[in-house]
Amino acid sequence: MNIMLVSVTERTREIGIRISVGARTKDVLLQFLAESITLSLIGGLIGILFAVLITTILGKLTSLTPSIDPIMSVIAFFFSGTVGIFFGYYPAKKASELNPIDALHYE
Repeated sequence: MNIMLVSVTERTREIGIRISVGARTKDVLLQFLAESITLSLIGGLIGILFAVLITTILGKLTSLTPSIDPIMSVIAFFFSGTVGIFFGYYPAKKASELNPIDALHYE
């Protein structure tokens, strides 16, 4: 959520320009929701790949036989997407409701 809040704050002028040339609030909302979902799903995928790498390394360096449950990996991936939707909605809603004049004057 913090990353998305910073993204909205940094791109306030861009949002103002988009709204002033005819973008609807729905368009801006969908743009930022898509961005937050993409970020969270990529993060979830990187997390799963990192877990596979660590378990593989641990399996080779120790006498342990670690394993990753594929169902848990899928659940973690979808949970990551859900978190992206949930915590990306507020900044997206905030961005979509900006007044174009105020957004263009923002520094």
